[in-house]
Amino acid sequence: MMFDSIWMALLLAAAFAGFVDAVAGGGGLIQVPALLAGFPREAPATLFGTNKIASIFGTLNAARRYLREVKIHWAIILPAALAAFAFSFLGAAAVTLMPKEVLRPLVLALLIAVAAYTLLQPDFGKHERASHVPAHRLRWVAIAVGALLGFYDGFFGPGAGSFMIFAFVRLFGMDFLRASASAKIVNVATNAGALLLFAPTGHVLWMLGLGMAVCNIAGAQLGARMAIRHGSGFIRVVFLTMTTLLIAKIGWDTFVV
Repeated sequence: MMFDSIWMALLLAAAFAGFVDAVAGGGGLIQVPALLAGFPREAPATLFGTNKIASIFGTLNAARRYLREVKIHWAIILPAALAAFAFSFLGAAAVTLMPKEVLRPLVLALLIAVAAYTLLQPDFGKHERASHVPAHRLRWVAIAVGALLGFYDGFFGPGAGSFMIFAFVRLFGMDFLRASASAKIVNVATNAGALLLFAPTGHVLWMLGLGMAVCNIAGAQLGARMAIRHGSGFIRVVFLTMTTLLIAKIGWDTFVV
């Protein structure tokens, strides 16, 4: 019975994570702690690999849904996704070389800055604007963003989707809807890159991961549908909510635990 209740809780967490992630990122804030709580004796790498299996299917499904309705700037997103794929693998490989604790204060500061900037700029991401990056540098800046956030997602992860959305709005002038759709495509690449390391080394609970993937897909479908229907204003609210929760979680892990 305990085994069944743990699985049920994890499946529900996966559905909610898929919904949140499809709208504004931050699904890992729900799914990873649920896995750690459900299987406290399992190796963290195995739980992270299981999380990636569940996430990649949901994110891929959300990306497919967005592609039907939202025009993607492929000249920006394709280079970013390719760089994110390669550097996510490197980030996952670097997990054993440096303790993640050293990143927490920096990530916390960056999340606070992202939330404050978004909150203090009411029109930020409301409408699409001209890119702040010169046209001849778009590809290289996109590669740099993809590489940096891909490595971060493979190595640490929390807030990667939020950072992607913020970067796409701030640097490339996207509105929140287009930025969220674009982030899903890059997220698929980062998940795939990390799985290249986790899966061959046996760090995946396949039955659990695939079960969570089904629920993640269901949540992602609903989240993407609501984001498309309600637009950038809705995504902005969810984005700020999830960023605030990430700040609280990482702050707790940094200064309390």
